[in-house]
Amino acid sequence: MKTAVLVRTWIEERLEVDQFIAPLRSKTVPRHRFSIWYFLGGITLFLFFVQVLTGLLLLLYYRPSTQEAYESVQYITTRVQFGWLVRSIHFWSANLMIFMAFAHMFSVVFLRAYRKPRELTWMSGMALLFLTLGFGFSGYLLPWTMLSFFATKVGTEVAGQVPVVGHTLLVFMRGGEDVSGATLARFFSLHVVMLPALAATLLMFHLWLVQKFGMSVPPSVERRWAQIPEVRKEVRFFPNFLLRDLMTWCAILATLVVLAALFPAQLGHKADPFAPTPFGIKPEWYFLAQFQTLRLLPAKILGIEGELIGVFGFGLAAAVWLALPLLESHLGRNGPRWVRTAALLGMVYLGSLTLYAYFAK
Repeated sequence: MKTAVLVRTWIEERLEVDQFIAPLRSKTVPRHRFSIWYFLGGITLFLFFVQVLTGLLLLLYYRPSTQEAYESVQYITTRVQFGWLVRSIHFWSANLMIFMAFAHMFSVVFLRAYRKPRELTWMSGMALLFLTLGFGFSGYLLPWTMLSFFATKVGTEVAGQVPVVGHTLLVFMRGGEDVSGATLARFFSLHVVMLPALAATLLMFHLWLVQKFGMSVPPSVERRWAQIPEVRKEVRFFPNFLLRDLMTWCAILATLVVLAALFPAQLGHKADPFAPTPFGIKPEWYFLAQFQTLRLLPAKILGIEGELIGVFGFGLAAAVWLALPLLESHLGRNGPRWVRTAALLGMVYLGSLTLYAYFAK
């Protein structure tokens, strides 16, 4: 016991750890009937850490080349002790992280947590969501399977529809005119170097903003607290809320292990660039709505390529959604209602098109 105290004193004298912990000790979290939604951000953060840890373990054996990528993943799955479990947890945590990121985004919209002064918190969170989708898209190709090869081919072709810079963007993403070893190398670098560096930097900025402005309170609760101050309730972040977060993370980890054990990630067949495109090729679920939209659009709309209009529409929708806090202030008193309606329609659109694309032949 005495040794532990001496060690703690020695570290404190040199690093002043208490100085960094002090803001956490004084931070509080509002407590009301919507408080459960506060856990979504923490769950997404935890799943990101799971992705980093399992990704680092997979990197010990993965080889980013067309000759060895598939074989290295096969080796991880069949020969490395618990390799199949680590890969399956990486697979399921990626899917759950994207799902939780979307759930967190919609909860922020419905609780209007993007209001002044939290506009930058919203924008940095949206940028993190875009990076998360980039993680999913770039990581999908790495096993170098038939499905991932042709899904990447289709996905990069969609990027090629961007006006003016489309072809340049396609060549840049593929490292040439076709999906090849250069594409795999670029996606690997993007997945394990560039995107993690951007995500880590942006994540620190996002967490700093959350720490600076605290947890937002929905307008209805805010008004009630202003009218009846004595009903206002808060809990200390450290250790009360943090312990609840840790319990939630343990439940999520247990869920990941169960999913990985019952539904391990499949590998499929090795990619063959000379093989015909498999029938019914589809991207991952988080791109299904966009994929199905482009399929349903007619070839020509007012003399313009249907896919071009679709890609432009997706880009415009993303830009509008990113600028949501700024736009709401220009919509007047009905601004919040318009935003909630748009969010609800967006959820219905994404959900229905995803299900339709999943079951469509």
